[in-house]
Amino acid sequence: MSSPKIHLYLSPGACSVAPHILLHESGLDFTTTSYTKEDVFENGGFPDELKKLNPKAKIPVATFDDEVITENPAILTFISQLAPSNQFFGNTPLETVRVYEWLNYLSGTLHSAAYGMFYRPQRFIDVEDGSLAKHVLVKARTTIQDIYSFIDEKLKGRTWAVGEEFTAADAYLYVFFRWGAESMQLDMEKEYPNYARNSKAVEERPSTQAVLKAEGLN
Repeated sequence: MSSPKIHLYLSPGACSVAPHILLHESGLDFTTTSYTKEDVFENGGFPDELKKLNPKAKIPVATFDDEVITENPAILTFISQLAPSNQFFGNTPLETVRVYEWLNYLSGTLHSAAYGMFYRPQRFIDVEDGSLAKHVLVKARTTIQDIYSFIDEKLKGRTWAVGEEFTAADAYLYVFFRWGAESMQLDMEKEYPNYARNSKAVEERPSTQAVLKAEGLN
């Protein structure tokens, strides 16, 4: 059975970095379309051509032949299924569950809830009150740092998040390590050394270096 035609819609440095890394790891043929942050968030809203693919108005979006898949855990899962020998979801049933545990936590708690407050505090209040937005932003920073502390403890004594090999969880963790350093201006290596060790291991992989080059993130 031949692999489908794969196309990833991404924005440099966004959470689409995770499936981009996995696609490079997989050895599968794929193409990409890149949108700047301004394209996606600022120039009148989400581009119409992407809204047709994903009415939820979020990146990443991936197409596999005629199938459109949204949401990082789903996209990462399908890439893994297309490249089973890479074992992106671990080597055992329990490891697979642990990868999903990480993906759900990162997607639902760290990204949607915590970074949602940080990047878009207005989503959490229904009045035009700048002082309230400031309170949301303060809560966001505290929540993100608490989550980073939890992640750092979970990675204590480990290189990889699950088992002894790189998995999809590590690619996704790498996204938020970068956000902590760049968006939050945290000293990630000093404050979260275990997390830093994990992200350094991810960043040293040829797949990640290819993504950083392709997305202009070097």
